[in-house]
Amino acid sequence: MVINKMTNTNPLTLPNGPGSQNIQKAALILIAMGVTNAAAVMKSMNENEIEQISVAITVLKNVAAEILAEVIQEFYQMMQANDFIVQGGLDYAKNVLESAYGHKKAEEILKRVEATTEVSAFYLLQTVDDKQLLNFLQNEHPQTAALILANLKAAQAASILSELPQESQSEIAFRLATMEKTSPELIEEIESVLREQIGTVFGGDLSKTGGSEAVADILNSVSKSAESHILESLRERDTSLYDEIASLMFIFEDLINLPDTALQRIVKNIETNTMALALKATSEGLKERIFTSMSDRAADMLKDELQYLGPVRVRDVENSQKEILDTVRQLESDGEITISRGEDEEVIE
Repeated sequence: MVINKMTNTNPLTLPNGPGSQNIQKAALILIAMGVTNAAAVMKSMNENEIEQISVAITVLKNVAAEILAEVIQEFYQMMQANDFIVQGGLDYAKNVLESAYGHKKAEEILKRVEATTEVSAFYLLQTVDDKQLLNFLQNEHPQTAALILANLKAAQAASILSELPQESQSEIAFRLATMEKTSPELIEEIESVLREQIGTVFGGDLSKTGGSEAVADILNSVSKSAESHILESLRERDTSLYDEIASLMFIFEDLINLPDTALQRIVKNIETNTMALALKATSEGLKERIFTSMSDRAADMLKDELQYLGPVRVRDVENSQKEILDTVRQLESDGEITISRGEDEEVIE
């Protein structure tokens, strides 16, 4: 059942409780259904599933409305995707979901659906603990690591890449950016190692093949120090490849190129002190763009905050900028704004 296999590809901050987030999500869906409907659903579960979910239902209390809404939305999207796949296959489902939610969101939904079937190549990668994957990749060839990271969501891949030794980061990023169609022999070899090391049945084919866009997506989410190190290494190794990746990335200073409507939506989601910290070391041009996207009162408050901020740590500035960029990417993923990656790319609102 889909409800029992909801994945952690888009983790929510759920209250502490028994069982995995999969179980907690299923429990929340059943709570939302009401007693009669929940009882009907649980009749089709096995005893172990019933026991785990029952315990989770007992403990889950006072769950925030926005968390419940997000879980319900995730479940609804997965049910939609499953229905579309049954109607017309994966390509049909992808086209319909892209029309409804946009390319990135459709890809996320389909990955969650793929992860519900044990024959999917993404099943293992999406359900293995990040620390387990990190330990595994530290001892693997950079080409193997690049192939595996190419099949993770950008945020998960970025988290793992940031934790790898610096000397490995740039090598893996380079191989990921220049990756061609992976040979079936290499895939079989990796699957064999994964079965042995992780002990999970792994089926299907690894479908992603990396490329500059995959690296740019990952670098957009890694730590600032990892991003700088990897980009500098790539620049030294292959200037044209560096230029291609850099043009696909969206950095904090690129906010200056966004339309007023997009900036207005972004600043509404950011606390004044966070924005002030982020603007501490930026150009006057970007500051002015931010000020003009706000109401006079909000702009005056931000200017006052900047004036009295005093000396701050570089790390705090970088963290604030990353928080804002995370918000930008979330708004883009939700279809609320469109961001431009590359100087010559036009944006139509």
